[in-house]
Amino acid sequence: MLVGREHELKVVEEFVLRAASDGDALVLYGEAGVGKTVLLDAAEEAAAASGVPVIRTVGVEVETDLAYAALYRLLTPFLSQLDGLSGQQRRTLATALGLDEGAPPDRLAVSNAALSLLGLARGDGPLLVIVDDLPWLDRMSAAVLAFVARRLVGARIGFLGAFRTGESSFFDGGGLAAVEVMPLGQTAAASLIDRRYPALAPRVRQQVLAEAAGNPLALLELPSRAADRSHERQTAPALPLSQRLEHLFAARVDPLPAETRRALLLAALDATGDLGILVAAFGASAIDDLAPAERAQLIRVNGERRRLAFRHPLMRSAVIAMSTDQQRRDLHAAIAAQMPDQPDRRAWHLAEAAEVPDESIAVLLEQTADRILRRGDAVGALSALLRAADLTPAGRDRGRRLARAAYIGAEVTGDIGSVPRLLADAQHADPGGADALAAAVAAAAYLLNGEGDVNAAHRMLFGAIATREVLDGEDDGLIEALWFLIAICVFGGRAELWPPLDGLMGRFRPAPPRYLTVLAKAFGDPAHQALPVLDELDDLIGGLSQEPDPAYVARVAIAGAYVDRQRACRGPVQAVVDHGREGGAVTSQIQTEVILANDDFFAGQWDEALELCDEGIRLCELHGYPLLRWLYVHQDAVIAAARGRTERARAAAEAMTRWAAPRGVGLLLAYGHGIEALLSLGRGKYQEAFVRASSITPPGKLQPYAPYALWTALDLVEAAVRAGLRTEAARHVAALRDMDIPAISPRLSLVTAGAAGMVSPDGRFADHFEAALAVAGAERWPFDRARIQLSYGQRLRHGRAMAEARRHLTEAFDTFQRLDATPWSALAGKELRAAGGSRGKLQAGGIAALTPQQREIAMLAAAGLTNKQIAEHLFLSPRTVSTHLYQIYPKLGVTTRAGLRDALSNEEPTTE
Repeated sequence: MLVGREHELKVVEEFVLRAASDGDALVLYGEAGVGKTVLLDAAEEAAAASGVPVIRTVGVEVETDLAYAALYRLLTPFLSQLDGLSGQQRRTLATALGLDEGAPPDRLAVSNAALSLLGLARGDGPLLVIVDDLPWLDRMSAAVLAFVARRLVGARIGFLGAFRTGESSFFDGGGLAAVEVMPLGQTAAASLIDRRYPALAPRVRQQVLAEAAGNPLALLELPSRAADRSHERQTAPALPLSQRLEHLFAARVDPLPAETRRALLLAALDATGDLGILVAAFGASAIDDLAPAERAQLIRVNGERRRLAFRHPLMRSAVIAMSTDQQRRDLHAAIAAQMPDQPDRRAWHLAEAAEVPDESIAVLLEQTADRILRRGDAVGALSALLRAADLTPAGRDRGRRLARAAYIGAEVTGDIGSVPRLLADAQHADPGGADALAAAVAAAAYLLNGEGDVNAAHRMLFGAIATREVLDGEDDGLIEALWFLIAICVFGGRAELWPPLDGLMGRFRPAPPRYLTVLAKAFGDPAHQALPVLDELDDLIGGLSQEPDPAYVARVAIAGAYVDRQRACRGPVQAVVDHGREGGAVTSQIQTEVILANDDFFAGQWDEALELCDEGIRLCELHGYPLLRWLYVHQDAVIAAARGRTERARAAAEAMTRWAAPRGVGLLLAYGHGIEALLSLGRGKYQEAFVRASSITPPGKLQPYAPYALWTALDLVEAAVRAGLRTEAARHVAALRDMDIPAISPRLSLVTAGAAGMVSPDGRFADHFEAALAVAGAERWPFDRARIQLSYGQRLRHGRAMAEARRHLTEAFDTFQRLDATPWSALAGKELRAAGGSRGKLQAGGIAALTPQQREIAMLAAAGLTNKQIAEHLFLSPRTVSTHLYQIYPKLGVTTRAGLRDALSNEEPTTE
């Protein structure tokens, strides 16, 4: 009988009914021992009473590196129904679960297939899925089940999960209903003790109540050890509650017969709950050996389903913790012997059983790493590869595996800090004989992503590739090396780095993968080489939705960055970012999240871009990627420059230049000039802006291998025009046209036509401006479009076409206001007033100057909420709230929160 859980029981029972009639998901969270598992049991009982079938599993620590292990256990009862899925879904799910061989399955496709199988399995009735200890699911299973849980409404399937407070989980937030299971109140806690231990001495009872702090499991376990605890408390340090409970569980296991403890340990290490493995290892009598543990209420045994479950996850931990190394090795070997048809599980159990290096096991683990990598789980693959290296005798194979692990750590999983150690270990394992190319790729990745030493990385990697007599276009190691060499050349930003690369690419037989050729041209030199490969690039992007490899998605998306394909790549890139957030390929997330930020910038979603930049900078600092960090700093600083945040933008540009100059990172030097150019434009320092923009590429010329010049073309022309350098501006527009830059993308068509309008003489400018504004989808690039409209309105006003001028200036002003591009809105407002318009007259002192979101934030801040509370209420980050308040104060004419309430009482804006 549950005590003090009336509310939680009602919530769970109502959830079961709701899920059975329509479909729903719910997660429970709370401290260890607070009663989450008991509530899951209650839900299972309620479902059984209503005739709702239940499938149940639990996350276990020993399986976290086995891709889709938990999903396999959960879906095992329904695998016979796989043939009821469509052919593609059946193949996808079978491949993910290791039942078939095939191409790496896309995780989204696996998720949809799992959802379809559950729908098929429930037939005409409902189904309840229960998963305990969510954070201990393997990453791939967790991602799939989180996807499924969020898509159950209307499916008559329920998902009920639980996790401990303080443990990260893919299931907290993101639209899933969550209920915190709190400790019992004092009255309920006392009632629970009195029901279970009515004869407990008052002193002991008081001690238990104090130490348990309302935790039900502690209330039930502590009394039996209270005397010992009162003695220990004089000398032993206080332990966290979960550790104390684990110790208490260990004390309950210790008196059990040796055969029972052995059976429990095998079950804990196996984690599948399959009694068949226990019987196969120890004989039929093993079931009887479990009886003492079942009577002690440490486990549950379901004879019909031949399944075993521990009563609490801490029990499993306690059983393992109190065993010896030799006992665990022996039982891992026994489990492996029962898994001939599960190669990945078998390999891991053999590895855990090994006492000395064993090449045969290392081979199996490396094969497991390859399979896991093909399923899209780079983190699990790295774990398997490192364990394989540990089990490899010293020599070439050990060196090769360590070098490969170093590369995966640098390029995929975000473990760049481990690269030097792994490479040193590889060299030590096989002096002079470790795979030179693999080591060079890992070292170059470390030099480029870490210290940003372009020249050293270029020399090292070019030399390692060039010494190969045969450049096999199907050699994965060579392909990875070639990708890194392209990246080095792009970051170097110097034309002389490219001819050696071109020579190598010409030596490949067959040719290297087409995506790398497209990448080199479209990303490395878009102004001169992108046009011939754009159709191929668009085809590659079109296929990304079915691509499971985050690294491949990242590279194709990067190829489209300077030719304005960010929006076309957004869906697959978002999947890569989500994969990284869920514990997957962090490096790919870092490489691609900046593409989302770029897209948000061009689309006018600047606050969203800043949030992505915050996350990217944090990840780069956490995982040790100082070079990639500057990509996010650049985007953040560009927005600061556009908004007139002079100190922030200038500090970023100067810091970037100081870091990049001694390392030869020419691309970042160009970024620094671009930030300064935009900042100077907004401040009216047009000559200075022209000098900065011309440092990226001179007027009238688009430098080869200077991709950033396409992003700053409008800056250069506008700065030249406003500085009175019309000849230079006209030369640059002519260069854009001569090189057919408008054909690269609609945005560049908008920019080129708008720039042509800026330099055209009176009487001809309108046609160019109108052509710019007529570009299909021009509104998708609001900042560029508004700048063009501002210039157009100025030219119209000077020509005395006041009505037409006011129309364009009004639209420009409104856009700049929405973006909070203060310098530009000030200029547009001034021009609008000069043209006889009424917009732009708003002064601080009224809510009409605020955007709807700013108004809501201001109201909440005036009500006394903190930035964090406002962020939680509006599903924003605290940084975004702080940024909005920074913008709100001057608009309302206040400097503190205290002035917000009075300012917000003004219903109408004041005007001049």
